[in-house]
Amino acid sequence: MACTSLSATLLGIDAHLVEVEVDTVRRLPATVIVGLPASSVREASERVRSAIVSSGLEYPKLRVTVNLAPADVRKRGTGLDLPIALGVLAAADGLPSCALSERMFFGELGLEGELRPVAGSLAVAILAARRGVKELVVPARSAGRAALVPGLRVLGANTLGEVVAWTRGEGELKVATPLAAAEAAEGADLADVRGQEQARRALEIAAAGGHNLLLVGAPGMGKTMLAARLPSILPRMNFREALEATQVHSVAGLLRPGVGLLADRPFRAPHHSISSAGLIGSASLRPGEACLAHRGVLFLDEVPEFSRRVLEQLRAPLEARRILLARAAGTVVFPASFALVAAANPCPCGHWGHPRLPCRCTDRDRDRYLSRLSGPLMDRIDLHVAVDNVDADTLIGGGRSECSASVRERVERARGRQRARSGDGLPGSNAELSGPQIRTLASTSARAGRVLRDAVERLALSGRGCDRVLKLSRTLADLDDEPRVHTRHVAEALSFRPQVAQEALC
Repeated sequence: MACTSLSATLLGIDAHLVEVEVDTVRRLPATVIVGLPASSVREASERVRSAIVSSGLEYPKLRVTVNLAPADVRKRGTGLDLPIALGVLAAADGLPSCALSERMFFGELGLEGELRPVAGSLAVAILAARRGVKELVVPARSAGRAALVPGLRVLGANTLGEVVAWTRGEGELKVATPLAAAEAAEGADLADVRGQEQARRALEIAAAGGHNLLLVGAPGMGKTMLAARLPSILPRMNFREALEATQVHSVAGLLRPGVGLLADRPFRAPHHSISSAGLIGSASLRPGEACLAHRGVLFLDEVPEFSRRVLEQLRAPLEARRILLARAAGTVVFPASFALVAAANPCPCGHWGHPRLPCRCTDRDRDRYLSRLSGPLMDRIDLHVAVDNVDADTLIGGGRSECSASVRERVERARGRQRARSGDGLPGSNAELSGPQIRTLASTSARAGRVLRDAVERLALSGRGCDRVLKLSRTLADLDDEPRVHTRHVAEALSFRPQVAQEALC
């Protein structure tokens, strides 16, 4: 009689339910796994056989057929080892089949029968809770992370023998307790930045509304320093955001052992030699840097040095806040709600416009250098800021600027107003709102509306550009604790448009 147990396979960052059906027939002994298994799953037959024998149990001398349903979904990873082993034992009457019902099993087996942790236990726990599974059994070293999901009973085991004894009613498995959240890192403080008042203001606005930011200036002016301090003023993640970010890093295998929910927002800074697969996602459906930056910051330093083909891959994620990746291995959707911070020199040598250092670049060199940043990509960046030279007195003086903690308080108050205004079911930051949503939620004064309409005509703003100016204006009003968008908010938002638009406004 066929026996069925529940498990899961990872597709992208999400777990998909797998029913492991095992049957035995009186034929020449062999183990066959069907249902689109990847090579790591096909090899499970040898790991399962050795683990069962090493645990002092008998492997059936029959033909064992393992079916992984649904059969049209590719099964990957080694987390199916444990449910396959339990299904084989149940099919051979080695344990009661009823013990497998309404439970989910996930874990890799060693040849001696030990249970090894597998990346993605948090995603499997989220699936189990959503499906109403009563209990989830995972390796003990993965149980604490899986227990982060509320409303799910997670049991940890060290060996296959422990699980078998528990299903027979001969022992107990330890109920897992959630891992403690990671300690917040002592990050860099905004007080370390000297001068750069406009750039600091833009950084605060970007944090308050989740807006994208472009910093342009000569080398050594503090662009990277400013970007590295953005996480220190971003609002702290709530439980849902922390769970989403932790799930992504768990599937990617980037979490340190013993670490629960992420405490700090992700800050990803890939090198400019990165490929499209590294930025968006690979053919094996592994998340790229844009997904790993979910709920945090994606920093592209020396952005014109990136391949234009790679940069254009960001256009859809910046608009939709997700990545639809279609590859031969399947189609997945990665979450990608991040704030983009890009830094660039004004020209290849970096000295164009510098008051004292001469620029050696020709007009053609500058055009070719900046042409990698296409118009559609630049239109998706809300804040364009020139990082100017800092005078000697400000640079060497002993005074310190406002610290990150003070700025974060204002940012969190602004985000609180956005959440209260949006209500349930809508994004918690202005930058995440769609065009119709922001036009509904951003109430402008009559004069501010006239200024915005005049700017659309004079600056030839696109529909997207108009919406982004309105989102930025709404964030500025939130920082001022104003229920309506006023003229000064629209004027300041327009001042952060690209330099061409600023010159046209003048």
